[in-house]
Amino acid sequence: MVPRPGVPPSLGRFARHTVSCVTEPEIFRRAVGTLKSVRHRPEIELTEVRPPQRLAPWAYALTAEVTGPSDELSTGRLVLLHDPDGDEAWGGVLRVVAYVRVELDHELASDPLLPEVGWSWLTEALEQSAARFTALGGTVTQTSSARFGDIAGPARTDDLELRASWTALDGELAEHGTAFYELMATAVGLPPVGVTLFGQRS
Repeated sequence: MVPRPGVPPSLGRFARHTVSCVTEPEIFRRAVGTLKSVRHRPEIELTEVRPPQRLAPWAYALTAEVTGPSDELSTGRLVLLHDPDGDEAWGGVLRVVAYVRVELDHELASDPLLPEVGWSWLTEALEQSAARFTALGGTVTQTSSARFGDIAGPARTDDLELRASWTALDGELAEHGTAFYELMATAVGLPPVGVTLFGQRS
């Protein structure tokens, strides 16, 4: 079926919004605007990408990439979902979804408390940014891969993946964006702006 002119294809199965949401809802437009207004660290490279199409009537997404002082690479994605009718599971109308994957040095990867440490990177970033949210949940996954035979690349790699989502209490999302960028920076061991780092992450 060819979408009606002016109706975002992302509405998809959300047919109830076809008429009422041809124009972006004000709260969603404000939320996207405040996310875009965040001044992020110059080490972080951002790219706006096509958002997921079937999670909510309205969505916005960006990807991020940053390399730390020890050359560990962190990649991430931040997605904003908006359902004007609200979502019972969210407990609100705006849901923020974050995904971060970071390469680890072997010493850090061997820490048995690594999942808890990884989760604390997010919770502390949200707390320090003063983001207003509820219903935070997520997972932290640690993976190790070993290469054998005629395969290019390091003999062993260790990675941590963090997936989380939370409900924003209003459309002012600058603090949420700040928390996400701080999470990315912490994951690769970047020091606070203006501080020179000596040694490894802890």
